[in-house]
Amino acid sequence: MKRIVCFHLFNDYSGSPKVLKMVLKGSLDKGEGIELVTSKGGVLDELNLHPNMKQYSYSYRFSTNPAVTMLRYSWVQLYTFFYAFRYIFRKNTVFYINTLLPVGPALAGRLIGKRVVYHYHENAFAKGAFYKALAFCMQKLAHEIICVSAYQASFLKRKKGVTVIPNALPTEFVNRLHPDAEAAFNRKTVLMLSSLKEYKGTREFIELADRLPQYKFVLVINDTQENIDKYLSDNKIANIKGLTIYPRQADVTSFYNAASVVVCLTNPQLAVETFGLTTLEAMSAALPVIVPTEGGIAEMVEDGVNGFKMDVQKLDEIEETIRRMLTNFDLYLSLSVEALSHSTAFSEQAMLHRIKDVVYGNK
Repeated sequence: MKRIVCFHLFNDYSGSPKVLKMVLKGSLDKGEGIELVTSKGGVLDELNLHPNMKQYSYSYRFSTNPAVTMLRYSWVQLYTFFYAFRYIFRKNTVFYINTLLPVGPALAGRLIGKRVVYHYHENAFAKGAFYKALAFCMQKLAHEIICVSAYQASFLKRKKGVTVIPNALPTEFVNRLHPDAEAAFNRKTVLMLSSLKEYKGTREFIELADRLPQYKFVLVINDTQENIDKYLSDNKIANIKGLTIYPRQADVTSFYNAASVVVCLTNPQLAVETFGLTTLEAMSAALPVIVPTEGGIAEMVEDGVNGFKMDVQKLDEIEETIRRMLTNFDLYLSLSVEALSHSTAFSEQAMLHRIKDVVYGNK
C-alpha cells in the first residue's frame, strides 16, 4: 500500500484546505495512513485526532507587506524542501501537493524519486508572473495534475497527465443543510462568503446592501475581526442598515440555512474563480446563486435556470436581479429546485474515488 505525504502551505478556512480535509479524511476513514505537512490554525487541524493521521506543523501567515510575505513563503519552501528528504528511503510514498504553492517539497520529491501529484486549485494565468512561474514548475515536476474545472485545465500547456475532477462537498456538511424554498424566500437574506482581497467584490457587496435596505445582507469574511475593522476604517465604510459582517468561521452551514440568495462578485478582470465551492454549498442548500460570467464557477450555473451569470461590475443589473428573485416566488421556486438538483451531480464518493486513482497511479 502506498503512503500519502501531503504538503499544503497555508491552513485556513478557505476552499482548498476544506477540499483537502475531505480528501484526506476519506482515506483516513478507510484505514490508510496519511502524513500532513502544513501550517497551524485552520480547518486541517480538525484531522489531528484521527488515529491514522500524523501532522507536522509550522507557523505561517500572510502579511500586508508583500516583501514580508515573500520572505516567509521562501523560508517555508526551503524548510519543506529539506524536510521532504526524510522520506528518501521510504518506499511506496506519494507526495500529494495541494495548490501550486508548495514547490519546495515538489522539487525534493522529484529529486528523491517519489511520485508527485499536484491538486491544482488556482488559475495561475490570471494571477501574474509569480503564479505563472509556479505553474511552469508544476507542469515540469508533477507526474499527474488534478484540475478542478475544464476552464482551469484549458490554460495549461501540458495536456498529458492532466485530469479534471470537480470538487464536491462532504456528506456530513450536506446533511446539515435544510433546503426549504418557501422558508428561504421569506427570509429575504442575501449572503456572500468572501475575503478582503480587492478582486473578491467585498466593496461591491456592501454597496448592494446600501442600495437594497429592504433586505438583509450577510457578509462572512475569511479574516480576523481586527483586519475587517481596519478594512472598514481605511475605506471609510460606515454602518449600513441591514448589513451584518462576520469574521472567519469554522462552520458556515448556519449561514446557508439562514439565507435566500448567495452571490459571488469576484471580478474576472482581476482574478477568475477556478471552481465555486461556495456556489456548490449554496446550491446544495437549494439557494439560487449569482456568479461571474467567466471561470470554472460559470460552468456550474445555467443562466436563468439554477441562478444567473452576470457582469459583476454592473451593480444596477445585479440589484434588479436580486429584487426580482426575492419578489417573485414562482421564479425563486424554479431556481431553487434546479439549484438543488444540479448540486447532486457533485458526489463526494465519486470525487474521492477518482482522486485516489490518480494519486496512487491506478487510473
